[in-house]
Amino acid sequence: MSESTPRGDAEPGMLDISAGEELGPTGRPYRRIPDPAPKDRHGPASIVAVCNQKGGVGKTTSTINLGAALADNGRRVLLVDLDPQGALSAGLGVPHHELDETVHNLLVPPYAATDDVLMRTRVDGLDLLPSNIDLSAAEIQLVSEVGREQALGRALHPVADRYDYILVDCQPSLGLLTVNALACADNVLIPMECEYFSLRGLALLTDTVEKVRDRLNPRLELGGILVTMFDQRTLHSRDVMARVVEVFGDAVFDTVINRTVRFPETSVAGEPITSWAPKSSGAQAYRDLAREVIARTESRG
Repeated sequence: MSESTPRGDAEPGMLDISAGEELGPTGRPYRRIPDPAPKDRHGPASIVAVCNQKGGVGKTTSTINLGAALADNGRRVLLVDLDPQGALSAGLGVPHHELDETVHNLLVPPYAATDDVLMRTRVDGLDLLPSNIDLSAAEIQLVSEVGREQALGRALHPVADRYDYILVDCQPSLGLLTVNALACADNVLIPMECEYFSLRGLALLTDTVEKVRDRLNPRLELGGILVTMFDQRTLHSRDVMARVVEVFGDAVFDTVINRTVRFPETSVAGEPITSWAPKSSGAQAYRDLAREVIARTESRG
């Protein structure tokens, strides 16, 4: 059994925290995760902001591969590229620099129709709202708009009923675009590199989440913390992991993303690791993460 594989078969919609004796990389016993129930209808979407103000933590990689793994479980998924660098779009093989209409056109006047920007991807059940450098102007343009924090929510509203999950890949900052994602999200998923300075940055991010919950979006919850770039062999990684679990407890996913050369390869290939290297440990880890996300979000509904 791989380090990232939850065990057992709990009742549908339940996470059995006490199950099993084998310790996972979090230092806790693996929780039993139920097999995802098949969907006979889709929507309304659970909106997840994938957010961390620190760059290079695996945020875009996690958005792509979690989205693909959710789609593999029969969920309809929309990915939203909310980063002017367009890494999410590029990671799915989209020539984003050549696009005439992107997320930018959804946020600022004259508004484009969401369906005019929406794109299919190579993965069945996985769609995309792409972005490029044009989005960098949106924060300046939104400053003078009424309801500026709700611009993304307004753009997603017409299509939300078609999807089970909308994953928003936020830029590595806590600016207005990220606030827009948090203002319309049901929960926030935080990928965190297993490194000391990433741990320090979590306090600032969780403070921002609390402020958005208090002032803009009362339903916003911490959906989970995903530890990435983990190396079991190093004392530093194990110490940081222990501290994260001590502070955030059950919010930390059992699934952990280990360091691997496979992820840069998938970026060049322009497709998720679940299809590029389906038998790899990285692909299995994101399948396990998808099971955890489904168990957490769908048990609430």
